[in-house]
Amino acid sequence: MSAYSALENVLKEILQAVKPVPEDWEKRSRVIDELRRVVESVESLRGATVEPFGSFVSNLFTRWSDLDISIDLYNGSYISSAGKKRKQNLLVDVQIALRQKGGWRRLQLIPNARVPILKFESSRQSISCDMSIDNIQGQMKSKLLFWISAVDGRFHDMVLLVKEWAKAHDINNPKVGTFNSYSLSLLVIFHFQTCVPAILPPLKDIYPGNIADGLQGERITAERHIAETCAANITRFRQDKFRPVNRSSLSELFISFLGKFSDISLKASELGICPYTGQWEHIESNMRWLPKTYAILIEDPFEQPANSARAISMSKLTRISEAFRMTHWRLISANQNEGSLIPTLVRPEVSQCIPKAPVQNPTNSRRYQSHPPRPQVHRSKYSTSQAQHQFQNSRVESRSNNTTLQRSILQNRNQGQQIWRPKSHG
Repeated sequence: MSAYSALENVLKEILQAVKPVPEDWEKRSRVIDELRRVVESVESLRGATVEPFGSFVSNLFTRWSDLDISIDLYNGSYISSAGKKRKQNLLVDVQIALRQKGGWRRLQLIPNARVPILKFESSRQSISCDMSIDNIQGQMKSKLLFWISAVDGRFHDMVLLVKEWAKAHDINNPKVGTFNSYSLSLLVIFHFQTCVPAILPPLKDIYPGNIADGLQGERITAERHIAETCAANITRFRQDKFRPVNRSSLSELFISFLGKFSDISLKASELGICPYTGQWEHIESNMRWLPKTYAILIEDPFEQPANSARAISMSKLTRISEAFRMTHWRLISANQNEGSLIPTLVRPEVSQCIPKAPVQNPTNSRRYQSHPPRPQVHRSKYSTSQAQHQFQNSRVESRSNNTTLQRSILQNRNQGQQIWRPKSHG
């Protein structure tokens, strides 16, 4: 068996282990419903709604991913723009309500973050949550990643594989100076833009502007404009009969991804990663990125010129580069087999969910947060399609223009895959 064949099999097994099963959708659905009841009980949040976003909405979450929640304040038909102080106060109100209600643990308010956040965990569902106020940009970014997934199904799988690999090497934790999951998703987008032939277009070809600037005024109008623009451009890209087709396997894409960024600590001193243009860009030539006060620049294509990797420290960048380099070297080395590959790609607790995976000795591995073993799919009382139907029916409002977008860009998508239908205001 060739190295690529062995890796291809292992990657498929990893995806089987980390992809959500119906129980995972149901748990998150219940958490969202419980939070809606809590928010309804808070006087200062009268009229507010509870909306998920992040990897759950973009359908890029694994079985153990956190749940991102936005409390959208009532502002008539217009996009709310609460100040930072008000957001902090409202999160305090929610924190008090959660404590009084019970069923929530590990409550931690982070008021001085760039976006104030309340962190907590559902005692019943064991789902960790990050709650913010009026995170409209986060919701729209989640939808955009979801729509980008429609261009090529390999993007979804690569993001899940890369996030698990990064966790296995302790480089997916912004609290200690490494990647957040959003910046890892942008790295995969950039890889798909710069491989030959390209799988994804520069994101300026999907939305020629700054999403953050477009989210102003009447919400239904702003979101509809963004959605319709993206739908038309994604459809145009997918229907281009003259576009060269990249037929690389997941294993080929994964190895080339690691190779591309194996010297990232050197490149980062001069070059920025720009998914908006789909190119490496010289930092000194872009005034919007100066002065250079960061270790690495991965520009947020939807909120330019924000750096999605601003939390990465210089000392951790060296470690990140080494993780890329060493994993790449191991995967292309001779005499690799499926058993020897798995410990390089996943955490010990995830390897236990993979059939025939070697048991990793915890004394010789990094200390990882423990997660419950993967439950068997047959334990769910719902099929995947039933769980999706129930989950979608839990929505309070019907949003029509998102349905139009789904038809436009998901017409060739596997209809058996369960997704959270992102909400749009219409």
